[in-house]
Amino acid sequence: ATSRIGRRLTLALSYLHDYQRSEISNEALLDFESRDELISLGLDPTTGVQEGTLAELIGSIEYNATVNPLDPSSGYLMSLSLERAGGLLPGTFHFYAVSAEARHYLPLGPYLTWANRARIATTDPDGPRSDVPFAKRYFLGGSTSLRGWGRFEVAPLSGFGLPIGGFSALELSTEARVGTWRNIGLVFFLDAGNVWPGSWEFGLGDLVYDAGPGLRYQTPV
Repeated sequence: ATSRIGRRLTLALSYLHDYQRSEISNEALLDFESRDELISLGLDPTTGVQEGTLAELIGSIEYNATVNPLDPSSGYLMSLSLERAGGLLPGTFHFYAVSAEARHYLPLGPYLTWANRARIATTDPDGPRSDVPFAKRYFLGGSTSLRGWGRFEVAPLSGFGLPIGGFSALELSTEARVGTWRNIGLVFFLDAGNVWPGSWEFGLGDLVYDAGPGLRYQTPV
């Protein structure tokens, strides 16, 4: 259920009930090149097997004061999301999850926009870590977060040095967007962030960074 209050405030409440069962072959577990695909599918490459029912309530609130939500160049956006799985709900997994995000856009001229983003999130299991399905773990790195790092590369590591995801994440980014020709633009960005293994575990001294240029194309979709 979604409710709009005025032009800018949106409230949403949803219920998810999903039975999950997955098993990864030994060949796929030993093929490290396919690990990113396994993680993106929500499969568990640490044990190879996952089964359970995810029953959760998800509530969110968003305040969007941007001028153009599809390609904002001024204004700001703030959102908060709360999840509760298990407990009184008939599910196998039992956890809380909280995430908050803020974005700000400042026009500095007809072709230049300064964009900033911050996101913080944590997942807290009621009991052992197995109370949280693997798909709910946090990873950073790739084209949308910590862009100088590989996909899912920023996360707690196993004893073999492989990313296994964490329970707390912090993302920060600032970038200058330069409009060039039609829907094509240039971006110069600085990102920071990290993922920690524990719930409500954040350390600003542990942040990793990247910086660089990029090319953007605004599609009609």
